[in-house]
Amino acid sequence: MFDIGFWELCLITVVALLVFGPEKLPEMARSAGLWVGRARRFMSTVKQDVSRELHLEEIRETIQQSDKNGIHQFIEETKTSLSDLNKQMSIDPKDLIEKKPDLSSNTPTPDTSTETSQKEHKP
Repeated sequence: MFDIGFWELCLITVVALLVFGPEKLPEMARSAGLWVGRARRFMSTVKQDVSRELHLEEIRETIQQSDKNGIHQFIEETKTSLSDLNKQMSIDPKDLIEKKPDLSSNTPTPDTSTETSQKEHKP
């Protein structure tokens, strides 16, 4: 901070002794020490506040960036889902009619007769 050597400090002490006198010098040194302590605490508090604000700003930027990435990812997933759905919907109905179900497969075909009978009985 200050580049004060031993000899500069001795010169300041001698001048202070001559200006204030031997009776007031200890009192003035105590006052100067209190002021220097207050100034150091103030500077420390300011440094902590600035550091805290910078850290909060970095966190805000990180959150905003992750939100943007999350939104972009969601949009891309939605686009792929919609394109897959479009592909499924663009199948020609004639192709579905021409394809006959394989009766030898073990998967049962849905029985629509029970569904229609249940719908008819509902009031």
